[in-house]
Amino acid sequence: MKKIAAVSVLLLLAACSSTPKTDSSTGSQPSKTDSTPVISHSTEENTSVSAASAADIEAKKLADEASKLESEIRELQRQSVYFDFDRHVVKPEYRNVVQQQAAFINAHKNHNVTVEGNADERGSNEYNLALGDKRANAVRKNLELLGIPGDQIKTVSFGEEKPRLSCREEKCWQENRRADFVHKHN
Repeated sequence: MKKIAAVSVLLLLAACSSTPKTDSSTGSQPSKTDSTPVISHSTEENTSVSAASAADIEAKKLADEASKLESEIRELQRQSVYFDFDRHVVKPEYRNVVQQQAAFINAHKNHNVTVEGNADERGSNEYNLALGDKRANAVRKNLELLGIPGDQIKTVSFGEEKPRLSCREEKCWQENRRADFVHKHN
């Protein structure tokens, strides 16, 4: 975000500094009988155009990078780790999800992740909050084992409060026993 602001300031400065120069001497004016046009560019104008072009290129590059990063974050936040009934152990089939999350966080040291633990509706509110907490912390421990510093990981439990599906069947309960990821830039 700071890069985009810096590029915006550069663009604004470049736009403000490029005022055309007029030559008021009569000696350089083309005669009415001369059919050859006279093209006059000052070095200052060329420099301003070059600076504006460079700033435009840099702004586009930063915008593309920001767009790519936002897209990557959206994709990572769609991922979840699912758990068996009444369990909080990360299953082998979800270790790849945790590894992808860890790779992103390692590559972006200025990002934090919040792991949100969830449970299905069965059990008391207190029990589901505790189970959601255990699930979030199990994912946290896996991230730390992959080299993510603990201060880049937060955990929260929503228990049964954030269901993805609302029905009283195994397919819904299974979808609600999960840990989600929320990425945030520092």
